Amino acid sequence: MNKNRISKSLIFLAGLLISAPVLAQAKASLPGLAVNFGQGVDLVDTIEVLLLFTVLTMAPAILILCTCFTRIIVVLSFMRQAIGTQSMPPNQLLVGFALFLSIFVMQPTGTDIYYNAVQPYMKKQITTAAALDNIEGSLRGFMNKQVRKADIGLFYDVTGKEQPQTINEVPIHFLIPAFIISELKTAFQIGFLLYIPFLILDMVVASVLMAMGMMMLPPVVISLPFKLLLFVLVDGWQLVTGSLLRSFN
Repeated sequence: MNKNRISKSLIFLAGLLISAPVLAQAKASLPGLAVNFGQGVDLVDTIEVLLLFTVLTMAPAILILCTCFTRIIVVLSFMRQAIGTQSMPPNQLLVGFALFLSIFVMQPTGTDIYYNAVQPYMKKQITTAAALDNIEGSLRGFMNKQVRKADIGLFYDVTGKEQPQTINEVPIHFLIPAFIISELKTAFQIGFLLYIPFLILDMVVASVLMAMGMMMLPPVVISLPFKLLLFVLVDGWQLVTGSLLRSFN
């Protein structure tokens, strides 16, 4: 199994993960898988099966890197740190919330993958190569809207290759890391804006404590209830979630 086939397998797995909600709604029957390591089996086929299972173990990484999950989970982590609650909400809750928000954002892409690639492929109406091309095209449609041209240009500057005329000509192994950099940059920008009001509140509380001569009392202990009160009064969860969802438009 060469690198091109491994890349195609990763793309196909990413498409199945993104279209999983649509696949569940359709109540489609899943095929079985039989693996035989006995005599009479070609060693090359066995190695390809082992490589396939290795690719399957990369499913969480595919879900993180090829979707909007990266931006959402980073912003939610910044929000928790800005408020000052070290473990509330817990990591499991943040990851679950980010996962369902990712499903909401990726639903159009998942629907497109299911009806244009997964469903025809399961009905044997198209070949594997055609299904992979359709999945890659759907993922590109999402990533092309979010990636920055400067981030794509970075990889062409490093490799010394000539940049293509259109973004659709960018190879997938260039597009995915550029997309990740763009998502991290956007997430850090949103995180910076989240920090500002809570930082101002910390500075006000620290100034008041110093004016009162209470040097030994940590400002964080006093500012935390005010942060929570401010976050609740402005309906922070709705504001943060709405800003995240609108950032993908």
